Amino acid sequence: MNKRQKQIIEFAKKNHSFQNKDVVVFFDDKYSRETITRDLSFLSHQKFLHKSGAGAFVAYSLSDTYSSLEEVDIQKYFETPYFQRDVKEIFNFEIFHILGNDIFTAEEKEKLEKLQRQFINNFSKYDSQTIINKEFERIMIEFSWKSSAIEGNTYSLLGTEALIKNNVIGKGKTKEETQMILNHKDAFNEAIQNRERFIKLRSADIEYIHSVLTKKLGITKNIRNKGVGVIGTKYRPLDNEAQIREMMQKMVNLINKKASFFEKALLVSILIAYIQIFEDGNKRTSRMISNAILLAHNSIPLSYRIVDVEEYKKAVILFYEINNISYFKRIFVEQFEDAVNNYFK
Repeated sequence: MNKRQKQIIEFAKKNHSFQNKDVVVFFDDKYSRETITRDLSFLSHQKFLHKSGAGAFVAYSLSDTYSSLEEVDIQKYFETPYFQRDVKEIFNFEIFHILGNDIFTAEEKEKLEKLQRQFINNFSKYDSQTIINKEFERIMIEFSWKSSAIEGNTYSLLGTEALIKNNVIGKGKTKEETQMILNHKDAFNEAIQNRERFIKLRSADIEYIHSVLTKKLGITKNIRNKGVGVIGTKYRPLDNEAQIREMMQKMVNLINKKASFFEKALLVSILIAYIQIFEDGNKRTSRMISNAILLAHNSIPLSYRIVDVEEYKKAVILFYEINNISYFKRIFVEQFEDAVNNYFK
Protein backbone atom coordinates (compact mmCIF):
# COMPACT_ATOMS: atom_id res chain seq x y z
CA MET A 1 0.00 0.00 0.00
CA ASN A 2 1.15 3.52 -0.69
CA LYS A 3 0.79 6.37 1.81
CA ARG A 4 -2.55 7.52 0.42
CA GLN A 5 -4.03 4.03 0.56
CA LYS A 6 -2.89 3.66 4.16
CA GLN A 7 -4.68 6.94 4.95
CA ILE A 8 -7.84 5.55 3.35
CA ILE A 9 -7.61 2.52 5.65
CA GLU A 10 -7.34 4.86 8.65
CA PHE A 11 -10.39 6.72 7.34
CA ALA A 12 -12.26 3.41 7.01
CA LYS A 13 -11.51 2.55 10.65
CA LYS A 14 -13.42 5.65 11.73
CA ASN A 15 -16.26 5.39 9.23
CA HIS A 16 -18.40 2.27 9.15
CA SER A 17 -19.62 2.85 5.60
CA PHE A 18 -18.51 5.43 3.04
CA GLN A 19 -18.44 6.26 -0.67
CA ASN A 20 -15.85 7.54 -3.12
CA LYS A 21 -16.99 11.14 -2.67
CA ASP A 22 -16.48 10.92 1.09
CA VAL A 23 -12.83 10.00 0.57
CA VAL A 24 -12.36 12.83 -1.93
CA VAL A 25 -13.67 15.26 0.69
CA PHE A 26 -11.45 13.64 3.33
CA PHE A 27 -8.42 14.58 1.21
CA ASP A 28 -9.78 18.13 0.67
CA ASP A 29 -10.13 17.49 -3.09
CA LYS A 30 -6.35 17.03 -3.35
CA TYR A 31 -6.89 13.92 -5.50
CA SER A 32 -9.33 13.30 -8.32
CA ARG A 33 -12.28 10.90 -8.09
CA GLU A 34 -10.50 8.69 -10.63
CA THR A 35 -7.41 8.40 -8.40
CA ILE A 36 -9.50 7.59 -5.34
CA THR A 37 -11.52 5.07 -7.38
CA ARG A 38 -8.29 3.29 -8.34
CA ASP A 39 -7.19 3.23 -4.69
CA LEU A 40 -10.54 1.88 -3.52
CA SER A 41 -10.47 -0.74 -6.27
CA PHE A 42 -6.98 -1.83 -5.21
CA LEU A 43 -7.94 -2.04 -1.54
CA SER A 44 -11.08 -4.00 -2.44
CA HIS A 45 -9.08 -6.38 -4.62
CA GLN A 46 -6.68 -6.95 -1.71
CA LYS A 47 -9.75 -7.75 0.44
CA PHE A 48 -8.90 -4.91 2.83
CA LEU A 49 -12.17 -3.16 2.03
CA HIS A 50 -15.60 -4.70 1.54
CA LYS A 51 -17.48 -3.31 -1.47
CA SER A 52 -21.27 -3.34 -1.67
CA GLY A 53 -23.90 -1.84 -3.95
CA ALA A 54 -23.53 -0.76 -7.56
CA GLY A 55 -23.19 2.39 -9.63
CA ALA A 56 -23.80 5.57 -7.67
CA PHE A 57 -24.69 3.49 -4.61
CA VAL A 58 -21.33 1.71 -4.22
CA ALA A 59 -20.21 1.80 -0.60
CA TYR A 60 -17.11 0.58 1.20
CA SER A 61 -16.28 -0.62 4.69
CA LEU A 62 -13.27 -2.11 6.43
CA SER A 63 -13.16 -5.88 5.88
CA ASP A 64 -12.67 -8.62 8.44
CA THR A 65 -9.66 -9.75 6.40
CA TYR A 66 -7.87 -6.49 7.06
CA SER A 67 -8.75 -6.65 10.74
CA SER A 68 -7.20 -10.12 10.91
CA LEU A 69 -3.90 -8.91 9.41
CA GLU A 70 -3.57 -5.44 10.92
CA GLU A 71 -0.56 -4.92 13.19
CA VAL A 72 -1.55 -4.74 16.86
CA ASP A 73 0.30 -3.00 19.70
CA ILE A 74 0.88 -6.13 21.77
CA GLN A 75 2.09 -4.40 24.90
CA LYS A 76 -0.90 -2.06 24.95
CA TYR A 77 -3.35 -4.88 24.17
CA PHE A 78 -2.21 -7.07 27.04
CA GLU A 79 -2.03 -4.21 29.54
CA THR A 80 -5.79 -4.65 29.86
CA PRO A 81 -6.68 -7.62 32.11
CA TYR A 82 -8.17 -10.44 30.06
CA PHE A 83 -11.55 -10.25 31.82
CA GLN A 84 -11.84 -6.59 30.81
CA ARG A 85 -10.85 -6.96 27.15
CA ASP A 86 -13.52 -6.61 24.45
CA VAL A 87 -13.13 -9.90 22.58
CA LYS A 88 -14.92 -12.48 20.46
CA GLU A 89 -15.95 -14.85 23.23
CA ILE A 90 -17.27 -17.60 20.96
CA PHE A 91 -16.00 -19.40 17.88
CA ASN A 92 -16.17 -17.32 14.69
CA PHE A 93 -17.76 -19.48 11.98
CA GLU A 94 -16.59 -16.95 9.35
CA ILE A 95 -12.92 -17.53 10.18
CA PHE A 96 -12.28 -19.82 7.19
CA HIS A 97 -13.73 -17.24 4.81
CA ILE A 98 -11.66 -14.48 6.42
CA LEU A 99 -8.45 -16.50 6.09
CA GLY A 100 -9.23 -17.58 2.55
CA ASN A 101 -7.39 -14.59 1.13
CA ASP A 102 -3.62 -14.08 1.03
CA ILE A 103 -2.13 -14.10 4.52
CA PHE A 104 1.39 -12.94 3.74
CA THR A 105 2.24 -9.57 2.24
CA ALA A 106 4.30 -9.35 -0.94
CA GLU A 107 7.35 -8.49 1.16
CA GLU A 108 6.79 -11.44 3.50
CA LYS A 109 6.33 -13.81 0.55
CA GLU A 110 9.54 -12.57 -1.01
CA LYS A 111 11.43 -13.05 2.26
CA LEU A 112 10.10 -16.57 2.83
CA GLU A 113 10.79 -17.63 -0.76
CA LYS A 114 14.33 -16.22 -0.54
CA LEU A 115 14.91 -18.15 2.68
CA GLN A 116 13.53 -21.30 1.07
CA ARG A 117 15.96 -20.94 -1.83
CA GLN A 118 18.76 -20.43 0.67
CA PHE A 119 17.78 -23.62 2.50
CA ILE A 120 17.58 -25.64 -0.74
CA ASN A 121 21.01 -24.37 -1.71
CA ASN A 122 22.48 -25.19 1.71
CA PHE A 123 20.87 -28.64 1.79
CA SER A 124 22.12 -29.50 -1.70
CA LYS A 125 25.70 -29.33 -0.45
CA TYR A 126 25.17 -32.28 1.89
CA ASP A 127 26.02 -35.59 0.24
CA SER A 128 26.30 -37.67 3.42
CA GLN A 129 23.05 -39.22 4.62
CA THR A 130 24.64 -39.73 8.03
CA ILE A 131 25.27 -36.01 8.44
CA ILE A 132 21.79 -35.18 7.11
CA ASN A 133 20.26 -37.54 9.67
CA LYS A 134 22.30 -35.95 12.46
CA GLU A 135 21.17 -32.48 11.48
CA PHE A 136 17.51 -33.53 11.43
CA GLU A 137 18.09 -35.16 14.81
CA ARG A 138 19.36 -31.80 16.11
CA ILE A 139 16.20 -30.10 14.88
CA MET A 140 14.08 -32.85 16.41
CA ILE A 141 15.79 -32.53 19.81
CA GLU A 142 15.47 -28.75 19.92
CA PHE A 143 11.87 -28.91 18.73
CA SER A 144 10.97 -31.59 21.29
CA TRP A 145 12.52 -29.47 24.03
CA LYS A 146 10.95 -26.13 23.12
CA SER A 147 7.52 -27.42 22.06
CA SER A 148 7.32 -29.28 25.37
CA ALA A 149 8.54 -26.19 27.26
CA ILE A 150 5.63 -24.22 25.76
CA GLU A 151 3.39 -26.81 27.43
CA GLY A 152 5.09 -26.29 30.80
CA ASN A 153 7.65 -29.10 30.59
CA THR A 154 10.75 -28.40 32.73
CA TYR A 155 13.30 -30.51 30.85
CA SER A 156 16.33 -28.46 29.79
CA LEU A 157 17.72 -28.66 26.26
CA LEU A 158 20.68 -30.76 27.44
CA GLY A 159 18.32 -32.92 29.49
CA THR A 160 16.17 -33.45 26.42
CA GLU A 161 19.22 -34.45 24.40
CA ALA A 162 20.31 -36.96 27.04
CA LEU A 163 16.82 -38.46 27.17
CA ILE A 164 16.40 -38.78 23.41
CA LYS A 165 19.92 -39.92 22.54
CA ASN A 166 20.88 -41.94 25.63
CA ASN A 167 17.54 -42.67 27.33
CA VAL A 168 18.71 -40.82 30.45
CA ILE A 169 15.68 -39.72 32.47
CA GLY A 170 16.09 -36.28 33.98
CA LYS A 171 16.55 -36.10 37.73
CA GLY A 172 13.39 -34.91 39.44
CA LYS A 173 11.36 -34.99 36.23
CA THR A 174 7.88 -36.47 36.25
CA LYS A 175 6.89 -39.49 34.22
CA GLU A 176 4.55 -37.27 32.20
CA GLU A 177 7.31 -34.79 31.33
CA THR A 178 9.57 -37.58 30.16
CA GLN A 179 6.81 -39.16 28.08
CA MET A 180 5.94 -35.83 26.48
CA ILE A 181 9.51 -35.43 25.21
CA LEU A 182 9.61 -38.98 23.86
CA ASN A 183 6.24 -38.51 22.17
CA HIS A 184 7.57 -35.44 20.37
CA LYS A 185 10.50 -37.52 19.12
CA ASP A 186 8.17 -40.21 17.81
CA ALA A 187 5.83 -37.72 16.13
CA PHE A 188 8.74 -35.90 14.48
CA ASN A 189 10.09 -39.18 13.14
CA GLU A 190 6.64 -39.99 11.75
CA ALA A 191 6.70 -36.72 9.82
CA ILE A 192 10.22 -37.35 8.54
CA GLN A 193 9.55 -40.92 7.44
CA ASN A 194 6.12 -40.28 5.88
CA ARG A 195 6.52 -36.89 4.24
CA GLU A 196 4.25 -37.63 1.28
CA ARG A 197 1.39 -38.30 3.71
CA PHE A 198 1.19 -34.59 4.55
CA ILE A 199 1.29 -33.10 1.05
CA LYS A 200 -2.51 -33.15 1.14
CA LEU A 201 -3.79 -32.93 4.68
CA ARG A 202 -6.49 -35.24 6.04
CA SER A 203 -8.39 -35.10 9.31
CA ALA A 204 -7.22 -38.65 10.02
CA ASP A 205 -3.59 -37.52 9.88
CA ILE A 206 -4.25 -34.82 12.47
CA GLU A 207 -5.91 -37.33 14.76
CA TYR A 208 -3.05 -39.80 14.27
CA ILE A 209 -0.29 -37.28 15.09
CA HIS A 210 -2.28 -36.20 18.14
CA SER A 211 -2.45 -39.82 19.30
CA VAL A 212 1.34 -40.12 18.98
CA LEU A 213 1.96 -36.87 20.85
CA THR A 214 -0.36 -37.78 23.72
CA LYS A 215 0.53 -41.47 24.06
CA LYS A 216 0.58 -42.70 27.69
CA LEU A 217 -0.40 -39.25 29.02
CA GLY A 218 -3.98 -40.08 29.95
CA ILE A 219 -5.39 -37.82 27.24
CA THR A 220 -8.44 -38.96 25.28
CA LYS A 221 -7.59 -39.64 21.65
CA ASN A 222 -10.96 -38.84 20.10
CA ILE A 223 -12.54 -35.56 19.05
CA ARG A 224 -13.53 -33.54 22.09
CA ASN A 225 -17.19 -33.86 23.15
CA LYS A 226 -17.17 -31.56 26.20
CA GLY A 227 -16.63 -27.88 26.76
CA VAL A 228 -13.20 -26.53 27.71
CA GLY A 229 -11.94 -23.22 28.99
CA VAL A 230 -8.67 -21.53 28.02
CA ILE A 231 -6.41 -19.92 30.63
CA GLY A 232 -5.97 -16.17 30.25
CA THR A 233 -8.87 -15.44 27.91
CA LYS A 234 -12.67 -15.19 27.82
CA TYR A 235 -12.73 -17.11 24.53
CA ARG A 236 -14.70 -20.35 24.78
CA PRO A 237 -14.21 -22.95 22.01
CA LEU A 238 -17.07 -24.99 20.61
CA ASP A 239 -18.43 -27.74 22.87
CA ASN A 240 -20.38 -29.77 20.30
CA GLU A 241 -18.52 -32.78 18.87
CA ALA A 242 -20.33 -32.66 15.52
CA GLN A 243 -19.52 -28.97 15.08
CA ILE A 244 -15.91 -29.50 16.11
CA ARG A 245 -15.53 -32.27 13.54
CA GLU A 246 -17.19 -30.08 10.90
CA MET A 247 -14.84 -27.17 11.67
CA MET A 248 -11.82 -29.47 11.51
CA GLN A 249 -12.88 -30.58 8.03
CA LYS A 250 -13.41 -26.96 6.95
CA MET A 251 -9.91 -26.19 8.22
CA VAL A 252 -8.49 -29.12 6.24
CA ASN A 253 -10.34 -27.94 3.11
CA LEU A 254 -9.00 -24.40 3.52
CA ILE A 255 -5.43 -25.60 3.98
CA ASN A 256 -5.59 -27.92 0.97
CA LYS A 257 -6.88 -25.07 -1.20
CA LYS A 258 -3.93 -22.86 -0.34
CA ALA A 259 -1.23 -22.79 -3.02
CA SER A 260 1.52 -21.65 -0.65
CA PHE A 261 2.87 -24.29 1.70
CA PHE A 262 3.93 -21.44 3.98
CA GLU A 263 0.28 -20.45 4.37
CA LYS A 264 -0.68 -24.08 4.89
CA ALA A 265 1.89 -24.46 7.68
CA LEU A 266 1.01 -21.14 9.32
CA LEU A 267 -2.74 -21.67 9.30
CA VAL A 268 -2.70 -25.22 10.63
CA SER A 269 -0.41 -24.10 13.45
CA ILE A 270 -3.04 -21.68 14.74
CA LEU A 271 -6.38 -23.19 13.65
CA ILE A 272 -6.03 -26.56 15.40
CA ALA A 273 -5.49 -24.61 18.61
CA TYR A 274 -8.36 -22.22 17.84
CA ILE A 275 -10.84 -25.03 17.23
CA GLN A 276 -9.47 -26.97 20.23
CA ILE A 277 -10.19 -30.25 18.47
CA PHE A 278 -9.00 -32.40 21.37
CA GLU A 279 -9.38 -32.22 25.14
CA ASP A 280 -5.63 -31.52 25.43
CA GLY A 281 -2.51 -31.42 23.26
CA ASN A 282 -3.91 -29.08 20.60
CA LYS A 283 -1.02 -26.61 20.39
CA ARG A 284 1.68 -29.29 20.27
CA THR A 285 -0.33 -31.09 17.58
CA SER A 286 -0.64 -27.87 15.60
CA ARG A 287 3.13 -27.27 15.72
CA MET A 288 3.89 -30.85 14.67
CA ILE A 289 1.40 -30.89 11.78
CA SER A 290 2.80 -27.54 10.64
CA ASN A 291 6.29 -29.03 10.57
CA ALA A 292 5.01 -32.12 8.77
CA ILE A 293 3.63 -29.85 6.03
CA LEU A 294 6.94 -28.00 5.73
CA LEU A 295 8.81 -31.30 5.45
CA ALA A 296 6.33 -32.62 2.89
CA HIS A 297 7.12 -29.63 0.68
CA ASN A 298 10.90 -30.07 0.94
CA SER A 299 11.33 -27.25 3.40
CA ILE A 300 12.86 -27.02 6.85
CA PRO A 301 10.81 -27.57 10.02
CA LEU A 302 10.71 -25.03 12.84
CA SER A 303 12.36 -25.89 16.14
CA TYR A 304 11.02 -22.76 17.91
CA ARG A 305 14.32 -22.77 19.84
CA ILE A 306 14.48 -18.97 20.10
CA VAL A 307 10.78 -18.27 20.64
CA ASP A 308 9.78 -16.50 23.83
CA VAL A 309 7.15 -18.77 25.39
CA GLU A 310 5.09 -15.92 26.82
CA GLU A 311 5.10 -14.02 23.53
CA TYR A 312 4.08 -17.19 21.68
CA LYS A 313 1.13 -17.60 24.03
CA LYS A 314 0.18 -13.95 23.58
CA ALA A 315 0.13 -14.44 19.81
CA VAL A 316 -2.19 -17.43 20.19
CA ILE A 317 -4.51 -15.57 22.57
CA LEU A 318 -4.61 -12.55 20.24
CA PHE A 319 -5.96 -14.83 17.52
CA TYR A 320 -8.45 -16.45 19.89
CA GLU A 321 -9.82 -13.11 21.05
CA ILE A 322 -9.92 -10.91 17.94
CA ASN A 323 -8.92 -13.35 15.16
CA ASN A 324 -5.84 -11.27 14.45
CA ILE A 325 -2.99 -13.35 13.04
CA SER A 326 -0.37 -10.60 12.64
CA TYR A 327 1.72 -11.38 15.74
CA PHE A 328 1.55 -15.13 15.24
CA LYS A 329 2.59 -14.63 11.61
CA ARG A 330 5.55 -12.52 12.68
CA ILE A 331 6.70 -15.27 15.05
CA PHE A 332 6.31 -17.88 12.29
CA VAL A 333 8.50 -15.88 9.89
CA GLU A 334 11.12 -15.27 12.61
CA GLN A 335 11.26 -18.98 13.47
CA PHE A 336 11.56 -19.97 9.81
CA GLU A 337 14.39 -17.50 9.32
CA ASP A 338 16.16 -18.87 12.40
CA ALA A 339 15.76 -22.45 11.15
CA VAL A 340 17.30 -21.62 7.77
CA ASN A 341 20.17 -19.71 9.38
CA ASN A 342 20.88 -22.30 12.08
CA TYR A 343 20.50 -25.74 10.48
CA PHE A 344 22.23 -27.30 7.47
CA LYS A 345 24.75 -24.47 7.31
